[in-house]
This record gives sequence, structure tokens and C-alpha cells, in this order.
Amino acid sequence: MISLDEAVTARLESHGARFEVLIDPDAALAIQRGEFDGELEDVIAAEDVFENASRGDRPAESDLEEVFGTTEPLEIVPQVVEDGEIQITAEQRREMQEQKHKQLVNTITRNAVNPQMDDAPHPPERIERALEEGGFTVDPMEPVESQVDEALDVLRPIIPIRFDEVTMACQLPPEYAGSGQAKIREFGELEREEWQSDGSWVGVVRFPAGLQDDFYDLVNEVSSGEAETRVVKDEDDISTR
Repeated sequence: MISLDEAVTARLESHGARFEVLIDPDAALAIQRGEFDGELEDVIAAEDVFENASRGDRPAESDLEEVFGTTEPLEIVPQVVEDGEIQITAEQRREMQEQKHKQLVNTITRNAVNPQMDDAPHPPERIERALEEGGFTVDPMEPVESQVDEALDVLRPIIPIRFDEVTMACQLPPEYAGSGQAKIREFGELEREEWQSDGSWVGVVRFPAGLQDDFYDLVNEVSSGEAETRVVKDEDDISTR
């Protein structure tokens, strides 16, 4: 379950009665869109249905039976969310907006590069400033993924930006290959790998271009700075430098 501070109220009025449930806002939106695939118990603040959640008042069981055909809260909660309205306070809206703004900046930072600077990643601060300059406001009631394209339309006249992926080849010396390759293969999509005759490991990994600095940091960490890396332009070329 989630805390009451994290929950919003979903309200449905039907047959002259009111029904309210307390649920995570993102989960509520996912349920309304038919996209929720988690465990309901993990995203509600109370396994209960209320007439007035703020007072803790509960509806009559006869009303639950008439409207939902059951008195089981876990069966009723999705119906209230799907057919009702999500009620959020001004404070909840502000907090949701701040959270999704951070998620949006993080998504763009991880995936975008500066094509005028050899595809170097954009720092989050630069993305923040450009979004502010362009007057972009995150919609707290929409998924971050659906707002990325609109944000990019705002950013492009202000900063050079492109969403891209990069393919990197990495060669780990024999003494680091065993433990190091396990971490590197999890960083992105492992496209190819080879174990060399001397026990060293070469892997080719594809990941969002904005994560290049993070990749270099990881490689240096797992190899004590002794690994070699290079950007792969030709998929048949997995040599390193």
C-alpha cells in the first residue's frame, strides 16, 4: 500500500450515492487508460471504499451491491477509477507536476545529444533552462512519455538537440573480464560479445546517446581505468582503442 500523502481520491457518483477510493495518481491514470498491469494492493492507500474519504464515512453495503454487484473493495476500486473522476488538491497537483517535470528532464537528458558538439550529451541544467525559456509546462495528468515530443518541439528552436542511440565497443582485460562484463552487458542492449584467446572480453553495447558519460564511468569503475572503448560506426567493427 501507499501512504495517504501519496494518494489522490477517485470519486464516482451513481444511483444517488457517492463512492470514493484512495489511490496512487499515476496508477489511477493507467487504470483509466486500460494500461495498468501492477498489483492493485500496491497502489491503494486503503483497501476500502468510502462515501467520504476525508471523513472516513463508508457507503451502505446495499448501495455497493446495487451499483457494483459486490462489496469486495478490490473489485470495486478499479470500477470507481475507470468510471469516476480523479480529485486532486492544488498541492497534490503541484507535487505531481514537479515530479513529472524531473522525469521529463531525466528522459530527455538520457536520450538526447548535441549534434553540434560531436553528439555530446546535454547537461540536465541546459535542458531545464531551455524548457523554461520556451515556456513548456508539464501536464501532471499525462504520462511523461506522451509529452516528450512536444517538449522537443519547444527545445529545438532554442538548443541543438537530437534523440539518438550510440553503439560502443568495450574491451576488458582478463583480470577484470569476469565480473566487469556482467555489469556492462546490463547497461544497455548487448549486440555482440567475444571472449579473446588471452581471456579478455569484448562487448558491443547499444544505449541512449545521452548516457555516454555514465558508460565511461562504469567501464573505468569495473576495470580500474584499464579498459579500452570506442564508438562503433560499422556493426562489423568491434575493435577498440
